[in-house]
Parts: sequence; structure tokens; C-alpha cells
Amino acid sequence: MSREPGCNRWLLFAACTHLFFLLPPLRTRAFAVSVVPEGAEDETELPVLQKSEKSGTISKISKELKEIVFIIQSQSNSFHSKRAEDLKRDILKQTADLGKELPTVLLIHQMDGHEGAWTILPLMRDFSVTYGRNSSWIFFCEEDTRIQVVKLLETLGRFDGSKIALYIWQKGEGPHLTPVPEFCTDDMNSYKVDHCATTFSNFLPLCGEPVKKEDVFVAVKTCQKFHGDRIPVVKQTWEREAALIEYYSDYADISIPTIDLGIPNTDRGHCGKTFAILERFLNHSSPRTPWLVIVDDDTLISIFRLRKLLSCYDPKEPVFLGERYGYGLGTGGYSYITGGGGMVFSRIAVQKLLASKCRCYSMDAPDDMVLGMCFSGLGIPVTHSPLFHQARPMDYPKGYLSHQIPVSFHKHWNIDPVKVYFTWLAPNTEESLNGKKVGYNREDL
Repeated sequence: MSREPGCNRWLLFAACTHLFFLLPPLRTRAFAVSVVPEGAEDETELPVLQKSEKSGTISKISKELKEIVFIIQSQSNSFHSKRAEDLKRDILKQTADLGKELPTVLLIHQMDGHEGAWTILPLMRDFSVTYGRNSSWIFFCEEDTRIQVVKLLETLGRFDGSKIALYIWQKGEGPHLTPVPEFCTDDMNSYKVDHCATTFSNFLPLCGEPVKKEDVFVAVKTCQKFHGDRIPVVKQTWEREAALIEYYSDYADISIPTIDLGIPNTDRGHCGKTFAILERFLNHSSPRTPWLVIVDDDTLISIFRLRKLLSCYDPKEPVFLGERYGYGLGTGGYSYITGGGGMVFSRIAVQKLLASKCRCYSMDAPDDMVLGMCFSGLGIPVTHSPLFHQARPMDYPKGYLSHQIPVSFHKHWNIDPVKVYFTWLAPNTEESLNGKKVGYNREDL
């Protein structure tokens, strides 16, 4: 990471109880940044975090409400933008009910050149120019955050913004972060809610009836050398949840069965195979099937939960959904959906992609990155969901996973994948396996 111009104007204090330095992604549910006074240009002279001399009462700090800029890490997809708009309205209503001057509330996806959580550091730089002179605090939060404005004011009032330890980047040692317990990652129904300035919805989104099984077509990428070990895992676990599923390989094996797409297997990158799957979905599946899911043969996924999640998305929109990564975002790059966690496409998204001239630059190009580049060129943003996972459960901190109901994990390396599925992804914690009831404790994984 290189130092961004103007970063020495910022004090950073993390306002959350769970900070996970897992790359990717770095997950902080909410945090605040304070603007350094104009005179404090030398970051080496900034003092450490200390309590404000203010009493912390609302009467002392309410005047600062108009100096807070709320930035909601929103996405342009209609489901996510609506949730962000609802949060914005709630913040402004709470403020109006207090009889105070309204703060500034911004949605990231409405700002030029920004989309989602990846743009925090560029936003800090932009904020210093646009809002820095008239604001004391910038508060970042996700769209599913629930904020108690009064409690937020009380919390910020405990600290003197000019005396918060900072260093976005200091001699390679990274940011100094201060946990604040009032910025909670607990569910809004938690017993701790009365003490929290922020809470979150930790349930799987459900916006109506789950989409029908017949509305989700599942494509599994495989090759002959993995037919004997990976495909049996799929059949023991999640295959039963899928009404429409096909296995695409470099060899037609009728015992599975697999379909030979005529694309030779490659050691790295599977762009040719993925685009062949997209073509087949568009030309050979029922035109009434609105959703396509492409997974690897070592992806563990809950189709049951995915159907619930998809109830929140409009298949008439070009949707490209999964776990979002980024390539060269600081220099005009693009976002993409990681293939291992599963890539979900609406039919209209596939139609728009294949109607364009964007294709693989080589058969063994990384398919997920090429897709991200293509959709970026078409002006179709990827839609991120933290419920998809490129890695195994043990690759994430327990606290991170405890706040979500996952949809997928990836890789069979050094794990029992069947056990992982029935522990994390099966519709119930107990499932029948070979006629026997099995149950696993997540703490054991």
C-alpha cells in the first residue's frame, strides 16, 4: 500500500468491536474518521487517544450533529440501494425528531467513481477536499446498519477529535485502531442493544417467497481428474437441493453424468469453459429459467439459502452476484466476483454479456477476472454479498462468521468437506447422511 496524497490530514479511529485483517476482505461494520485541524500537519506530533474534556452529554455535543457526514457503503443494485435509502431516511428522521440541523448523508454508489466498501481510502482523500473544512466527523457504515443517533452522539462526545491517534500509514506499521464497544456488531435483537450506537441485521435476507428450484440452473465446472474425488462430495451434500444441475468437463462420463463442452482442461484459468457454459445456458436451457449459478467442483454451497437470498433480487435487472474482489482499483481497475465462492447471473446479465464483443483473451485466462472486466466495460457493476466465501470456514475468524448465515465456502484442502457442509450450509444443523443422523459443532472447525 502506498501513501495517498493528503492522508496526513486524517485521524482514524475504528468504531467497532470486531476488526478482521483477513485479505480479502477487510471487514469493519462501521467506523468513524475525524478531521485533523489545519494546523496539525505533522502526523508525528499527533497525541494518542484520550478522553475528551467534554462531559459527553447531548447538550454539550448536539451542536456537532450537523458536522457529521454519514457515508453509507451502498450498491447500485435496486435491493441494496433501497436498503441504503431506508437507512438514510431513518438517520434524517431521528435527527429531525431531535430538532437539530440535519447532517449530510451520502450513498457511495451515487458518488462518481465509487461503488461499495472498496472505496474507503479514496473517499477519505476526496472527503478532505469536499467536506473537510466544514465537518468534524465522517462516519462509514454498511447499508444494513441500524443507528441510534442519540447514542452515536454520546459516543463521539467522549473523544476529542483533535486528539485521536491516527496514522493511516506510518512507517509501515499500519493504522492505530481504537475499539469502541458502543459500535456493536450484535444483532438488533441482542440484549446489548440498549448500550449500542449501532446494531446489524444478522439474518439471511428474505424479501418474499424463495425463488423456485426450477428457476435456478446450476453449472458445475469440473475435469476428468477430479471426477472420482470432488464430484462424489457434491452428490453427498448439496446436489439434492438443485432441481436443474449439469456437470461440465473435458470428458463425457455417463455415470455422473458430465457434458464435454469440447474445451480442453487448463491448469490455470477456465475462461474458455466458463464462456461455453454461458453460451449453453442462453441457447439450450429453458428461456424461462431466470438464474444461472456457476460453481467449481470443490465449491460447497447451500442452494436452499441461495433461493432465499435471490428473492431480494430482480431477475429483470442485469445481476452479477457473489463475493467481490478487486483488481487495480486504485488505478482505474475493476471489481469482479470470485469464482470459487460461486458466481450468480441473471439471464439478462448473460444476454448483455454475450451480445457484447467482450471475450476471453486466452482459453486459460482467469474467468472471474475476465467477467469482471467485461461487465465493467458494459457499465454493469458487480453486486457483493459477504455470504459467499472464496475460502474455507477455518480461514476466517470465528467472530466474522458468527454474524452471518453463509451461502458458500470453497476448497476441499485439508478438511472433511462433507462435515463442513453439514456443519455450516445444510438447511438444518442435523441432516441424514447414509441413513444416520449427524451433527457437528462449528467450534470444532
